[in-house]
Amino acid sequence: MKKNTGLWIDHKDAFLVSIEGDHSAVQHVESGAESHLKPSGGWKAAGTAVAQTVFNEHTADERRKHQYHAFYKKVIELLGDSAGIVIFGPGEAKIELAKEIEKVSELHKKVATVETCERMSENQLIAKVKTAFSVQR
Repeated sequence: MKKNTGLWIDHKDAFLVSIEGDHSAVQHVESGAESHLKPSGGWKAAGTAVAQTVFNEHTADERRKHQYHAFYKKVIELLGDSAGIVIFGPGEAKIELAKEIEKVSELHKKVATVETCERMSENQLIAKVKTAFSVQR
């Protein structure tokens, strides 16, 4: 029997639910990415306060983008041996991950759905993944 995987993801963490026959397992992966809080700090004499703030925000955005990319790569590695994949999540992370998966040609064919949904308990997530794959049979 092949393993089906459901994934709930946001920019902070991901929960992978693997379903194989009657058995299910949940794996939690943290992104380790910085939050979107404004960085504190002063400004240099060489530029205006506004110019320094824009530069600092751009640098933080670039750093976060690289952190998210590394996070998505780690999640994609964990999805590698799945027969079917469903992706859930509240924000942009699920869409960004789906775009990263498209770059891995053989894996994107296994993605059945990408769906918006709020945070759920572990049991709710397991039930949602089981339902998603039982409907596809």
